[in-house]
Amino acid sequence: QVQLVESGGGLVQTGGSLTLSCEASGNIFSIGVMVWYRQAPGKQRELVAEVGSLGNTNYADSVKGRFTITRDHDKNTVALQMNSLRTEDTALYYCQADGLVLMGDYISDYWGQGTQVTVSS
Repeated sequence: QVQLVESGGGLVQTGGSLTLSCEASGNIFSIGVMVWYRQAPGKQRELVAEVGSLGNTNYADSVKGRFTITRDHDKNTVALQMNSLRTEDTALYYCQADGLVLMGDYISDYWGQGTQVTVSS
């Protein structure tokens, strides 16, 4: 059974930093793209950052220069280092994995439960 477990959320003041982590487990052979999304109250879920299997990255314009996404293929983990946080970064942050190749199975995409990030002024 596949699991994506996020951690690292919390309450931080404007200008502060947080690092989110996500670990995928469950007989996983490989993962294509690992993505961080976020959803603020009353808003649509939006892509924050993604990292492909070759290490290629993509960021939302609103976080470029402030957030850094990294992944560890051996551990099936992805991290999101968030610096210079703003109140508008407050949201529930989700980890998503695309293209999971399992031992004898394939899952096109899988989501974690989310971790809350709250930035106070």
